[in-house]
Amino acid sequence: MIAILSAVIPVALIVLVGFVAGKTLQLDISTLSRLSLYVLFPALVADSLYRTTLSAENAVGIFLGFTLTYLLMCLLAWVLAKRMGLSTPVQKSLVATSAFPNTGNMGLPVALFALGEAGLERAVVYMIASSIVIFSTAPAFLKGGGFWSGVLFTLKLPLMWAMIAGLGLRWSGVQLPFKLDESLHLVAQATISVALLLLGMQIANSRLELKLYEGAASLLRLVGGAVAGYLVAKLLGLTELDLQVVVLQSAMPSAVSAFLMVNEFGGDAACTARVVVVSTLLAFVTLPVVLWAISIVG
Repeated sequence: MIAILSAVIPVALIVLVGFVAGKTLQLDISTLSRLSLYVLFPALVADSLYRTTLSAENAVGIFLGFTLTYLLMCLLAWVLAKRMGLSTPVQKSLVATSAFPNTGNMGLPVALFALGEAGLERAVVYMIASSIVIFSTAPAFLKGGGFWSGVLFTLKLPLMWAMIAGLGLRWSGVQLPFKLDESLHLVAQATISVALLLLGMQIANSRLELKLYEGAASLLRLVGGAVAGYLVAKLLGLTELDLQVVVLQSAMPSAVSAFLMVNEFGGDAACTARVVVVSTLLAFVTLPVVLWAISIVG
């Protein structure tokens, strides 16, 4: 239990600091979000892939783990939305909040504190998989813009080019001159703390409203995602640490990107925002249970 709390409490405290900062300081959250998306996360991806000791087999297994979990959650949310007779915008929102886990701001720090550097390496691969799959399929689903428009959108993201650069440096064995690798690593180290502070600020500036839908949708993401991730990991025959990372990342709350994409391409934006906030808060209750569970079944 102490080990589990040691993985969750540091995350919660940094988020709390961000929450207080968001309530007391006049900060430009959109600028910090863009800094994270276009600078810090790409630096973390490139640095992690450059330094990783993860084998191609493990990486492929984790990539497939996310893809199958994502498809399963999309299908489950869509069927439930249809059965419940929800409006079309809310149906889209339920799919988005159910299938888009917060693998960055929340997933990476928890993986680091719970599973160490080896867990973080795998969590980065999971995050890359989520970026590729979600950004290449979600716009087409929400807006109907087609698969290739989603692919083109994905290719514009710095994360994709950071992934290519990191893999290229890793596979080529090139050593960066003038200690540029240390500079990259220094920037990458800022990602986790800034992401958690930003998450707290976003909660501080969001409206909290807990109704039946918000609670049910949040549990579908948190509990349903964890169960789906475990079933997929077992189906793929993933090794212990890979399984733990897939389950843990699949148990993350709804991503802020779910709100951003629904707001941009179609769906109920207000409803999505509420689920993102509620699921994030509930995650501090469900994640210790998930960490305990994967320590047993892993």
